[in-house]
Amino acid sequence: MIAHLQRASNTVGLLSYLYGPGERGDHVSPRLIAGEGHGAPIELLAEPDSLPYLAHALDAPVERLGTRAPAQPTWVCSVRSDPRQPDLTDPQWAAVARRLVDATGIAPEGDPDACRWIAVRNRPRQVHVVATIAREDGSLHNAYRDAFRLQSECHLLAAELGHLPIAPQSTPRTQEIRMPSPSITITAEPSGSVSAKGASDDLSATLLKHAGFQQIDDWYGRRHRLPTTTPADDRAAIATHAAEMLRAARYGVDLDPTLDTTTAFTAANPLGPYAAGAELLRLTEQIRSAETGADLKQALDHLLDPEHGALERIREALEAAGEQITDLDDEAFQLADRFGFAEDFVHSAMSELVDSEDELLGVGRAHQPSDQAQTRSRWLPQFRGAALAASPAAAKAQVSSSPDSRSTQPSAAGLPPRAPGPRL
Repeated sequence: MIAHLQRASNTVGLLSYLYGPGERGDHVSPRLIAGEGHGAPIELLAEPDSLPYLAHALDAPVERLGTRAPAQPTWVCSVRSDPRQPDLTDPQWAAVARRLVDATGIAPEGDPDACRWIAVRNRPRQVHVVATIAREDGSLHNAYRDAFRLQSECHLLAAELGHLPIAPQSTPRTQEIRMPSPSITITAEPSGSVSAKGASDDLSATLLKHAGFQQIDDWYGRRHRLPTTTPADDRAAIATHAAEMLRAARYGVDLDPTLDTTTAFTAANPLGPYAAGAELLRLTEQIRSAETGADLKQALDHLLDPEHGALERIREALEAAGEQITDLDDEAFQLADRFGFAEDFVHSAMSELVDSEDELLGVGRAHQPSDQAQTRSRWLPQFRGAALAASPAAAKAQVSSSPDSRSTQPSAAGLPPRAPGPRL
């Protein structure tokens, strides 16, 4: 079971998308299966013709915040189950949704001031949980680590449902067949030659000659070496190739590090062939050396950029791996699904860190009121009385009485136009 978390700014547009046909016409019988409106009749409003009123009911606590309302107040969690397992019923999906809003703190069980939320089902094996992060008491839900709490709860739910794959148990061996492992040392000599000494049997001699070594038989016995005229790159390539063949034949090989092309560790390439890992290592060092929030943001941009960041490249690589596995072997769907689930985890990690730029810039600064934040204006949707009935807990809310907050009081003049929702 995998959860994907997003934030949106237009609740009515989001609901129009969820209750609509979908981008590919794959939404089937959209319906409300659970929710909590704190006095608002969300069950009566969950119909295609009443979606603006349903959106206003969910947005009511946000409207009461006035200019303190966040730019993206709508919390959207899409949850899908393992396609290899039987689908859940509507009551089961409703229970899943309640578990998730409880685990994240959106709507803890028994909390009268919790956020308003609904669960909409419009596809097999999937449910969408929509909430607004403004609580009934006028505070905001702290969404920090929501993505990780969701994944932890999804893993627990999958275990309770029996959807987790059973790890294959290794068959114990009653007897381990061990081969003798004679040792061979391949070293670079001061003269510029490369010598291989140690085992002198016919198999090792054949492998060394096949790699390119010359065999010498004199009073010192059988040994192998490369001519001093062999170019440096060729010496390393031949020595590495010989070591690989000897190790495959169960010989113990002590290869001079200067001749090992698979682990050519240099200052410019500290991880040898793992160039991508080396780049991330350098990025980690840049992050650790940041002295201000601006420096930290600049370093993290290489990791978090939604189009070119390292996390996005990792997500694409995992997605491509799953697709390639299916292309190469259509029976290996379980392995492909594992890569798909890993991709979803990376996507969830990206969702957890979205819109963190402003917070990073404020790291290390003394907390000061921001006039710019207070003067930021945005369109707030209108709402109607019955849909906005506040819960008893809302009576305790400390509503601002400033002129700005009074200027944003709701009007019954009309409803906002419908806008397309984000892609889920």
